[in-house]
Amino acid sequence: MHRKPHLPHKACAQCARPFAWRRKWARCWEEVRHCSERCRREAGRREDAP
Repeated sequence: MHRKPHLPHKACAQCARPFAWRRKWARCWEEVRHCSERCRREAGRREDAP
């Protein structure tokens, strides 16, 4: 089985959990801030709330 231990990692801006690079983020890895769609939605909700 092929393991991918050398992929870059970041911490999610919402939940602070580490997440690894994904192929779909190849062109926009620098702009990726959240580990999942759920965290991205939660962050947007918090910015809108007073």
